[in-house]
Amino acid sequence: MEEVKTEALMQSVRGRLGLGRLLPLGGPDDGTWITEQAAVRALWRKAAGVPGVRLESMRIGPVPDEPVLESAVRPPVGALPPGPLRIEAAFTGSVTLPVPQAAEQLRTTLLKAAGEELGLGTARVDLRVTDLHEGPEADGGPQTAENVMTPPAHNAPTRSSAPVTEPAPPRGPIGELADVASAVPGVARLTAPLGGHPVRVTHQDDPPARHIQVQLAVAPGRHPLEVARAVRDAVTVAATSDARVPTTAAVLITETAA
Repeated sequence: MEEVKTEALMQSVRGRLGLGRLLPLGGPDDGTWITEQAAVRALWRKAAGVPGVRLESMRIGPVPDEPVLESAVRPPVGALPPGPLRIEAAFTGSVTLPVPQAAEQLRTTLLKAAGEELGLGTARVDLRVTDLHEGPEADGGPQTAENVMTPPAHNAPTRSSAPVTEPAPPRGPIGELADVASAVPGVARLTAPLGGHPVRVTHQDDPPARHIQVQLAVAPGRHPLEVARAVRDAVTVAATSDARVPTTAAVLITETAA
């Protein structure tokens, strides 16, 4: 039994590390976060179209020494507070194109995609050129959690991804909230990458309060922040059976489709 518990804990830790940081979307009133893995995958797809660039790695995190704000709702455990973010990326440039030109186009592409297509408050993009390459410029992008945010070490043993299991359908009030969230346009499906249910409800006694957290994947062609706002509104209304008990909601986006 202890071995089973230990393995479950280790799988949870590995899953959380693969998701990366939990990044704030929008402002302090939006109550929305996105996993670093999901954000990097979306930005990587955009960067693949920049001529002369092959991305090697990408990380997204807070800007050092910049002030942050307090979220209006309870954040997911370990989530970054709302504040400016920094994208750090390493890439190889083409021998046929000037590196400064390619770098500037990559920086512009990442800033625009982060702000307009995701809703990340990105303040800066720091780039590092690691090498020059010849041949085709097309880049298929990251395939696994290991090489999305940091490339695998040379000659490192290949690690297979953990099997994806769909969470058991919840019942009762939580199941009803899950149905409400799933029905919001733009929600591809509810997710639970770390186990448990996609919808979690916690209660506070003094003073009375209720908080809902929803984990989800966003459908193709939909703006993540707009979808999250609609989900928050929908589940908050659905859960407010007693107007005397304040209800708040937070959304964690774990996947975005191309």
